[in-house]
Amino acid sequence: MVRGLETTPEDNERLQELNLFSFQREHQENVSTHSVRSRERNLLYQKSSVWHLYNDHFRPTQRGKVSIALSSHWIKPQSMTDKNIKECQKSLDFVLGWFAKPIFIDGDYPESMRSNLSSLLPEFSEDEKKYIKGTADFFALSFGATLSFQLLDSHMKFQQLESISLRQLLYWISCEYNNPPVFIVENSWFVSGSTKRDDAKYIYYLKNLGFVLSSAIRYDGVNVFGYTVWSLLDGFEWHRGYSIRRGLFYVDFQSHDKKLMPKSSVLFYQKLIEKNGFPPLPENLPIEGVFPCGFAWGIVDNYIQVSLMVKLVGSPFLDPNVYVWDVHQTKKLIKVDGVFTSKRKRHCVDFAAIRLQVSLLQEMHVTHFHFSLKWSLILPLGNLSLINHTLVHYYWCFASELLRVNITPVVALWQPMAENQELPVSLAKYGAWENPETIQAFVEYAKFCFTSLGDYVKFWITMNEPSVKNLTYTAGHNLLKAHAKAWHLYDKEFRRSQKGKISIALQADWVEPACPFSRNDQEVADRILEFDIGWLAEPIFGDGDYPHVMRAWLHRRNSVDLYNFHLPSFSEDEKKLIQGSFDFFALSHYTTTLVGWEKEDALKYDHYLEVQMINDITWLHSPNRAAVVPWGLRKLLKWVKSKYGDIPIYVMANGIDDDQNMVHDKLRVYYIQNYINEALKAYALDNVNLQGYFVYSFNDRTAPKYGLYSYVANQYQPKPSMEHYREIIDKNGFPGPDTPEVLCPEEIALCTECHFFRTRKSLLAFISFIFVAFIVTIFFITYYSKRWWKSLKCQIVRKKIEEKQYDMFPKLGFNADVK
Repeated sequence: MVRGLETTPEDNERLQELNLFSFQREHQENVSTHSVRSRERNLLYQKSSVWHLYNDHFRPTQRGKVSIALSSHWIKPQSMTDKNIKECQKSLDFVLGWFAKPIFIDGDYPESMRSNLSSLLPEFSEDEKKYIKGTADFFALSFGATLSFQLLDSHMKFQQLESISLRQLLYWISCEYNNPPVFIVENSWFVSGSTKRDDAKYIYYLKNLGFVLSSAIRYDGVNVFGYTVWSLLDGFEWHRGYSIRRGLFYVDFQSHDKKLMPKSSVLFYQKLIEKNGFPPLPENLPIEGVFPCGFAWGIVDNYIQVSLMVKLVGSPFLDPNVYVWDVHQTKKLIKVDGVFTSKRKRHCVDFAAIRLQVSLLQEMHVTHFHFSLKWSLILPLGNLSLINHTLVHYYWCFASELLRVNITPVVALWQPMAENQELPVSLAKYGAWENPETIQAFVEYAKFCFTSLGDYVKFWITMNEPSVKNLTYTAGHNLLKAHAKAWHLYDKEFRRSQKGKISIALQADWVEPACPFSRNDQEVADRILEFDIGWLAEPIFGDGDYPHVMRAWLHRRNSVDLYNFHLPSFSEDEKKLIQGSFDFFALSHYTTTLVGWEKEDALKYDHYLEVQMINDITWLHSPNRAAVVPWGLRKLLKWVKSKYGDIPIYVMANGIDDDQNMVHDKLRVYYIQNYINEALKAYALDNVNLQGYFVYSFNDRTAPKYGLYSYVANQYQPKPSMEHYREIIDKNGFPGPDTPEVLCPEEIALCTECHFFRTRKSLLAFISFIFVAFIVTIFFITYYSKRWWKSLKCQIVRKKIEEKQYDMFPKLGFNADVK
């Protein structure tokens, strides 16, 4: 492929392009009823004359090519109706076909123009048609520099929608004009006039163009053989003046010498030319291999489904009221006032929904299930004065059922939600995490949960995904102290008996510099990572204090002008309390964000952190516009290891939304496949101590559009993504022919009934004592009873012998005195 700005003597010899722009753009934008007859006819005829001149007198010796550069837009129908589609065709005919059809097809104007303009269009004789037809050696296209991107006259849109889809335009040209060779002689995007050398927006347009051209050539069969960027350097952009920039080289128009400086887009375009496109990078290719034995394969459900009756009054089997069924009128149950039945103890079978959910988890073959408790429902008043024992029993039953089928429950004590941050109303009302009293309330709540559920739950999360974007610095300060106190409480009072582990789970999306060649963009990316992740991670996993980058940045902002953000300080005792309060590093990861320092789009610019959010339009995006960037997970895991050492890491949530109306969730299948493979690279190639991976989410009922199970008409149905995830779990990764076989010891199923005795050791000791005493007593009774019977028998026998001897005396001649 020929590219602009890349010329060699051989190229010059083979391609001597003569592109006749003339005043064609002006004519395409302004169809004048007074001048269209003469000017347009003469332009086509003059262009044809030049082609014939070159063809007859210069081509044999110069071996060049000649064409006319036509500028165009792309249009799409407002709705897919025959009328709108015809209007789109008319729009392209009036702008592009006006010149293209006479040259590339039959020497005459499009029929839609003839029908609409009638006598305004001049007639060509048959000789003129033959003279004009075929007078182009290739199709020279200008897209983006003039007519495209909202610069087309509104009348030329014919009430349809203008689009920037170059691929569709190329395919239309290929179909309309018999697949001619296409040379894109002008193509560009623009950035703000204030943007200097880090023009990330321009880079990602060029990247998108590369993908579009590659797709048009490879999949659509379009014969594109060259591409030229517009333009080499910044300049005066006609009616837009100096408000935008299109150049690959920056020009300081205020300076005296107007020195040229290369932008980041120059380096990107240079790489694009060197590689002749976008060959797959070796580091992005999938690998084969398996995860270690005991790897945690999990699924997430923010809140397990609990019916409203269980939340408020408990199981219907525990209702002591008596009801009468009105079968004649209301057809409903009517409570009989003043009549009650005796209550019975709660049983797990009262909660019918538990077995269904557990059976679905079994079907998935996961080893771990992660869910969050509802603090606001367990302790409605925020303290132990009112406890929802029914809900606690529900969680107790759910955890025991999970253990019964050898699935490890992973339980978060608190996860913020929109309503009151999922805090008890009394705490939310008085400042939530801004109020220091919430710290002690959380510790009391944690202790209650450890006591009630700790014998079944061995994997605790104190706070799950606290959103730093919704936290003030004071709230974050108190949240860290609450986490640390809960961790130390478990460590001192419960770890020895319950033998569990506990940590905090942070949301951690990766942040990538928009310009890979820009040091400024790299500094911005590092700063965002510290504010998004390091804010809560550094005090726990680092040195016990906030990141130095945060303190330095806030000091700078506070000293400048309007800002006055106070980042609290920890005392030395608080630092010791918080530092090291973890057993593992748990993170939730969903996507990757591009950031830059050049202000380009005010709507996506963060003035507080001085960062511009950039969108890479070549990335896959979900319906909710979440970018699918698998390599971001690997970079994040490497970053955590490099910053906090070789600590155990769990990816506690990783998932993507998809169209609920789609039967096959292909995007989620692709997402799971590639994100897990990047996690495998982090483990196998980067030596990250990765211990587990959890998909978000379990089902669409609790997390619409994210579930591996759909929920329709009260029925759960597995999606293809669930079956794909199950296959990965069964193989423990992506084994290949050369992957060494790893023999993992079979896990022994946990005995749920044994927990009854573990939780009642004193009672067990007492029962054991009674049992032993009973056995000893029985032994002695048996022993001495046998001796007594033996003695008694001896006496009886002796007596009988004596009696027999006495009876024999008379027979022997003895008298009674002898006796």
